[in-house]
Amino acid sequence: MKSLSGHRPRRQQLLFLLSAVVPLTLLVLEAVDAGSWQLFGCWLVSGGVPLAALYAPRDRFTAVAATAVPVSFLMTLVGTRLTHRPEHTSGFVEAVALLLLVARALWQQPLPRAAALAAGATLAAGSLFLRLEPSQYSVTGGITAAAALFAGALMVVLGLCLRLLDTLRAREHEAGLQAQRLEYARELHDFVAHHVTAIVAQTKAVRFTTAAGMAPGPEELDRSLAGIERAGSQAMESMRGMVTVLRDTGRTAPADRGLDGLRALTADFSAAGPPATLALDPRLADADGTVPAEVTAVAHHVVREALTNIRKHARETTCVTVDVRKADDGPRPLLRVSVTDDGAGAGPDADVPERDVRAADAAARRAGKESGFGLTGLAERVEALGGRLTAGRRAGAGWTVGAELPLTAAPHGDAPRAGLRP
Repeated sequence: MKSLSGHRPRRQQLLFLLSAVVPLTLLVLEAVDAGSWQLFGCWLVSGGVPLAALYAPRDRFTAVAATAVPVSFLMTLVGTRLTHRPEHTSGFVEAVALLLLVARALWQQPLPRAAALAAGATLAAGSLFLRLEPSQYSVTGGITAAAALFAGALMVVLGLCLRLLDTLRAREHEAGLQAQRLEYARELHDFVAHHVTAIVAQTKAVRFTTAAGMAPGPEELDRSLAGIERAGSQAMESMRGMVTVLRDTGRTAPADRGLDGLRALTADFSAAGPPATLALDPRLADADGTVPAEVTAVAHHVVREALTNIRKHARETTCVTVDVRKADDGPRPLLRVSVTDDGAGAGPDADVPERDVRAADAAARRAGKESGFGLTGLAERVEALGGRLTAGRRAGAGWTVGAELPLTAAPHGDAPRAGLRP
């Protein structure tokens, strides 16, 4: 709980003030009804301290509550020594405040300390009947003690329930942060690794030809350096976009330019490597509006990651094919994306036949092998939409990466949207 001076909206400040004024007013009226100035002062103190504990900030609650319980016992002891006793009430507002202290202690404090405060406050509330005339003990004693124990048990349940809700919210918040960290890691891998791999590949090509005694001429060297410069600039631009999203939570990651934007990916790949051909289903070429944005984004990620892996791992590649088409032959329409090449060693496990990426990753972990983060993160994106990702050696030669992305919502699903969240 915050103090009245905390930063709150005006409406909350008004409600907070009213919630404090009402019990204080009742406490004053009850103290006036006690019938003497001595009792008036005692009840204001013994009832005011528990109320102050209820409205105290969390870091001061323990100190004020630990004072309220002995003060209540002390005022009860003083009341038993007075000749004049109250006739109507023994401190109803004080009893309610003490019982509410039980709930707040179990809600916000460490359990050992909360248990001690709860036991003390419940006993203090149950002993308030001793302030009445001794002739009324037989009538009110049993009822008051039973009511205090029952109300104390309810407050214990309430405090533990609130504590459990806070724990669940904290775990949910941490799970959300972890999911966001994984999403940022995937974004960094997809955007930056793609461009950095192009820089490394072009640099290796220049070094290889130079070491083989076939040093590139000025024009060819200039083209290679221009490609390296372009890839570096794109990497910096991607990094700048990611940093902008991280620094400004009101922004989101830049959206991909529809399925037609895949042409730019394949063109950039062809400029610094083997030629890549894009085969885009004519039904999708002018129908980006009918393809959900999250599906388009994941399709971009699939193609980008596959091309990056070809550039990193494939050897003797002469042709790369990117095929994107709509499939209506199943229970629901799918967007099928596949990237194939004809190179040798086109993946980390070139002898593995095509299979589900998640199954392959689990098998690698059981065998004690480390798997890469690219395809695993890509599989997480695809599965978030209810799809499936496969990768492996294709018949003949080369490597293939394929994804099936549903174009409609999953039958059971409120699957999370893929892509960077703010």
